[in-house]
Amino acid sequence: MADGRQTGPARRASDRGRYGRLSRDRVLASALALVDREGLSALSMRRLGTELGVEAMALYRYAASKDALLDGLVEALYLELEERLAADADEDPDWRAGLHRIARATYAVCVTHPQAVPLLATRLLAVPLARRPAAVLRDHERVLILLRGAGFDEAVTADVFRAFTAWLLGYVSVELRPTVDNPDETDPAFRLGLHRLSAKELPTLRETAAALAERGGPEGLAAGLDALLDSFTSGSPRAASG
Repeated sequence: MADGRQTGPARRASDRGRYGRLSRDRVLASALALVDREGLSALSMRRLGTELGVEAMALYRYAASKDALLDGLVEALYLELEERLAADADEDPDWRAGLHRIARATYAVCVTHPQAVPLLATRLLAVPLARRPAAVLRDHERVLILLRGAGFDEAVTADVFRAFTAWLLGYVSVELRPTVDNPDETDPAFRLGLHRLSAKELPTLRETAAALAERGGPEGLAAGLDALLDSFTSGSPRAASG
């Protein structure tokens, strides 16, 4: 047209960036790397496009919205979990050992990507069961198969599944909470910022802060998981036998 306006289809943003043509795996890997470096607040379509050397619009072929991109990051975490589990697939664990293996691998993924861990709560709280990423659903199935194989009926299986999931994700969330107030300080009290805590109102927290700052690690995860499972198996001879 004479006024220069476009009359045909809108220009398609190129998805060939500095690393070649995009793929969903490449987009999600770059998004996860960005979050690992700078946190979730740094992630946007524009910023991710800059990272990949493409226009932001090109990314919408691989994630239809920001929420879809965040769901993709959850998927990426669970795909990494599957890779870790596959690495020791030669094991033939009983049901309890199987749950411990899943817990250890999940912990390892979360410690590797701590900045993305909040998505395991926020996105799964927002997405109905049937709409969760396939890798998440496979993880649910993996746990449920172990529990049904242990002899639990459907109702108890659901109870143990909820308890296992709550303990695992809760433990990781507490484990990864920041406790250091000033990393440049060498004095433990100032490093933790204990001078900011009232000695009168919070004496026990001040006394315990240094211990809370230490991670429980996989050992603490395993100990808590055993205590949890014992509470369900004490009255179930078949399940307790593993």
